[in-house]
Amino acid sequence: METNLYNRVVATLLAIATVALVLLAVFNLQQESRYQQPDDGVVWTEAQSKVLPGLIAVHVLPEGPGAQAGIEPGDLLTAVNDRTIEIGADLDRELKHTDVYGKAEYSIIRRGISLDTPVIVIPIPADRSLLDFTRVIGLVYLAIGLYVLFRRWTAPRAMHFYIFCLVSFALNTFHYTGRFDYLDWMIYWGNVLADALQPALFLHFALAFPEERLSRWNRRWLLPLVYAPALGVVALRITAMLLWQATFTLRLKLDQISTAYVAAYFVFASILFLRSYARANTPLLRQQLKWLTRGTMLAVLPFTVLYAIPFLTGIPVPGTLQKIAGLSLVFLPLTFSWAIVRYRLMDTDLIFKRGVAYTLATGTLVGVYFGAIALISEQVHTRLPEAIREWGLVITILITAQLFDPLKRRFQTWVDQVFDRHKYDYRKALVEFGRGLSSETDLQALLNSIVEKLPHTLLVSKVAVFLADPAEPYGHYRLAASHGLPPERDVVPGELHLDSADLTHLDLGFLDFDGAGRQSHIFFENTQQTLHLPENQRTTAALLDLNYYLPCRVQDASTSGAGARTRTIAVIGLGRTIGGDFLSSEDVELLESLASYIGIALQSASLYARLEAQVSEFERLKEFNENIVESINVGILAVDLEDRIESWNAQMEAMYALSRKEAIGQPLSAVFPPDFIESFDRFRHESGVHHLYKFRLTTMAGEARTANIAVAPLLSRDFVAVGRIVLVDDITERVSLEAQLSQADKLSSIGLLAAGVAHEINTPLAVISSYAQMLTKQMKGDARLTPLLERITQQTFRASEIANGLLNFSRTSTTEFRETDLNQVIRDTLALVEHQLKTARITVAMELDNQLPRIHGNPGKLQQVFLNLLLNAKDAMPQGGELRVTTIVNGHVEAVIADSGAGIAPEYLKRIYDPFFTTKSAPKPGERRGTGLGLSVSYGIIQEHAGKINVESTVGVGTTFHLEFPLLRNSVHA
Repeated sequence: METNLYNRVVATLLAIATVALVLLAVFNLQQESRYQQPDDGVVWTEAQSKVLPGLIAVHVLPEGPGAQAGIEPGDLLTAVNDRTIEIGADLDRELKHTDVYGKAEYSIIRRGISLDTPVIVIPIPADRSLLDFTRVIGLVYLAIGLYVLFRRWTAPRAMHFYIFCLVSFALNTFHYTGRFDYLDWMIYWGNVLADALQPALFLHFALAFPEERLSRWNRRWLLPLVYAPALGVVALRITAMLLWQATFTLRLKLDQISTAYVAAYFVFASILFLRSYARANTPLLRQQLKWLTRGTMLAVLPFTVLYAIPFLTGIPVPGTLQKIAGLSLVFLPLTFSWAIVRYRLMDTDLIFKRGVAYTLATGTLVGVYFGAIALISEQVHTRLPEAIREWGLVITILITAQLFDPLKRRFQTWVDQVFDRHKYDYRKALVEFGRGLSSETDLQALLNSIVEKLPHTLLVSKVAVFLADPAEPYGHYRLAASHGLPPERDVVPGELHLDSADLTHLDLGFLDFDGAGRQSHIFFENTQQTLHLPENQRTTAALLDLNYYLPCRVQDASTSGAGARTRTIAVIGLGRTIGGDFLSSEDVELLESLASYIGIALQSASLYARLEAQVSEFERLKEFNENIVESINVGILAVDLEDRIESWNAQMEAMYALSRKEAIGQPLSAVFPPDFIESFDRFRHESGVHHLYKFRLTTMAGEARTANIAVAPLLSRDFVAVGRIVLVDDITERVSLEAQLSQADKLSSIGLLAAGVAHEINTPLAVISSYAQMLTKQMKGDARLTPLLERITQQTFRASEIANGLLNFSRTSTTEFRETDLNQVIRDTLALVEHQLKTARITVAMELDNQLPRIHGNPGKLQQVFLNLLLNAKDAMPQGGELRVTTIVNGHVEAVIADSGAGIAPEYLKRIYDPFFTTKSAPKPGERRGTGLGLSVSYGIIQEHAGKINVESTVGVGTTFHLEFPLLRNSVHA
């Protein structure tokens, strides 16, 4: 009885205080909106000089009235409107008299010199935008305090926390306007009291939560000392108001003392919370203290480091950062309310809630009943005969009874929403979660979602999902996902514990939900004492430490119709709540309903996983086959029965210079030349594979390619022709190499023959030449015979030249190869023919790369090659022209010799390297007769240097020879 009276008195006093403070805050806001406090935008402080008293400008707000009037930091204010200013109260008084947007004349002394004319300052309304934000914070404090109070009136320290929130509300919403009427003085002293009480209440809360430390230490007498500094701060404010001058310096000192007091108390409270968190021995307490500690540190550290310490020591910190740090204390009520409210509601709470619901419903119905009785009685007594008056009362009672149950359910819902809104909302979220499970198709993600959602919703410490093994009979399960199973404590020898090894050897035979009993769920009150289970299963139950097991059932596919049965595909296991309590019966009923949704979702996810695995395997095989087709070095295309291209691999793209996107869907006749289409159509109706050997294809880019083509029917799985597949093997390079090999074999054979002929011919030529020279000496002076003998000698020399050329062509040289500068070889060769080129009116243009790498070669033989090419170029330009010699590096060393002569006819291009083939068998006057060995010998020299020689020629335009030599590879040991 005394406790109830005490609670009523306390509740009444808190209600009165809350209403009074809220009304004061509203009146304060109204007065602030009507009265505007003038501000000049300058921070002043009293000058310490007694000779020149006044105020010194410490900081001038940019774009403020003072800055616009020209006031600078360091200026000394001595008078306003010709009234002497010595302390801050003088300036506040004059600004109040001037009012907002009035004109105030400031007498300023700057750097010791008095300004000739007063500075005109137009005060503006003081910036109160930050005050509006603090009012929002105050409302947050009040809302959280009221929520905690009504939500958990009996929770430990709930009332203490509410008082703390109420004081914080006053601190953040009470802002005096400077008008200093009766209301303004109430607001001022209310703010002073709140500023003094808030740190003390906070420290008291830290000493009392989670247990009363002063009682445990037998030092309850220390509690008044906690509030002593608060009284000291208030007393100091009163003393300053009554005895001391109202100066800016005094205001600063009082603010610094208040800030130091607040920071010290908050830091000390943080240390107490950290100490309590380190010593907490229960999961729920650690969870609460974790939020308390983190919230306190998040609020106190920025406030202390970025606001209190700089404010006390004068360390400069950006103003915006200081304001944010000062407002960081808003994190305190948010984290504290979260920690206090997170007590779990058990069946006792349900009894309480239902009792409230029945009480409200009964009270309402009683009122309705008596009202109805009074109304009906009046009607009965006035209008009905006396014989049936009693029946009217009976009907009224029956109607009231029928209204009781729906009205009670309505009150039950209302009580759930009002007294247990957090849990009510989460139950709705849990039901929605169950209905939305079918949208998740990934089995592992679904399992993770289940074990993550249930602990957060029901606040249970452990959750596990066991999946039925499809390869085993009913009743065999494996642990598929879990939350919180490994204990967060050290393993004690002799105790049961769960580790990774135990997870694979769990005997879950007690999870028999498909047997004769078909239980709705299994509940173990004490998992360490399940004596009715076999030993292995008892050990498993103790290791898992799960109190609830609920089956997830789906329809058995092997049964249908009226005799359809369900089977368990999974089991959900749950432990106690974080507070160590059991789940309420309402929670268990909700979970039983949710289990059916989870079962269907797990079955769908399992089927989807198997289907996805099959699709992935199909995609893998498809990709593997496509990779084979794309990687093979043969062009592959497929056409349908209408000869439209359906497939076109990368090799066809490269060979035919036509992209896959452009080729697919095109008719075969639009892509390939007519001769191929003719050959393709020739065996259209013939079965088997058909071949086209060394077929010449002309690509869409105009390039001629040689290919071996195979055409085969494209068959379906039923061996029905659905098109044809064409394999195109590009052998252009191979044909070119075969031609070069044939040329080399021919040159080799001719060389052997030439060597024999030259060797045999040299001997008679030497005899003929010797005798001709002897006759020439003897017949010297004979005008008729001497010219004939000289001509014989010249022709023998020419025949000897031809024979030596044949020997050089056929001889395997043993000349030494060395590092050779190709540019120098070209310069030396041009020097030899320089006179002949000038005589023939040929201009030489050299573009030699100065960074040209050296090659491995013989300078003498290379000079012979360039000499042959230069002389051929000279002979090709009888009327003069331009000769261009270029060297470049392009993965190899390349020399280019281009002339602007007559060019070589296309029919001669394939024969220019044949021995004895020459186009200069009948030279014009001034030209030399060709032997047909120059290019043949040059070809052999280039081959000897592991190089290549190519020619491009256009009749009437000129001829260009390209000589390629491999780069010199230095030894790694060089």
